[in-house]
Amino acid sequence: MSLRNKIITTLGLALAVPAAIFALQAEEAQFSPYVGADGTLSVPDNYRDNLVFIGTWAIHNKEGAGVGGIHNVYTNAEAVAHYRETGEWLDGAVIVKELLEVEAAKMTTGQVSWATEISGWFVMVKDREGRFPDNRLWGNGWGWAYFNPDDPKNTISTNFRADCLGCHIPARGTDWIFMDGYQSLSTEE
Repeated sequence: MSLRNKIITTLGLALAVPAAIFALQAEEAQFSPYVGADGTLSVPDNYRDNLVFIGTWAIHNKEGAGVGGIHNVYTNAEAVAHYRETGEWLDGAVIVKELLEVEAAKMTTGQVSWATEISGWFVMVKDREGRFPDNRLWGNGWGWAYFNPDDPKNTISTNFRADCLGCHIPARGTDWIFMDGYQSLSTEE
């Protein structure tokens, strides 16, 4: 092989390796920008502006009548379109459930409750490929995490089976998501 051909081959390899690494990184980034390389989850920045609001849950007050909490739920626009088309969650779809404290008062219209400050977040990310088999926050097709309001980057969850799954058992038949509150995702005309 001539010196010229060796230089061209070496140069081609030097360019191909970074391109391949970039392509792999781009593929990983396409899965979900809310998931770290090791499967760590975080609350998406500016989720109220960057995600689509899909529904609200009112939690009954355990100490009497009225509302004890409000949960607003958001997901990415691509996930909404995919769900409406297929009835399934898109790989990489993020669901953010924003937990809000409430205040209540009697007004001329009757007893009312309204949302106040954030008390935490639940975040789930759909994983159709089982990307993080050794991470205890991933399983049953999802990444699962709870975050306190003072630290949206670091979950306090340690194991989805112990910390999250128990509440979702009734939603097993709908891919672990309680769909009743998300009429905007209806696949029916």
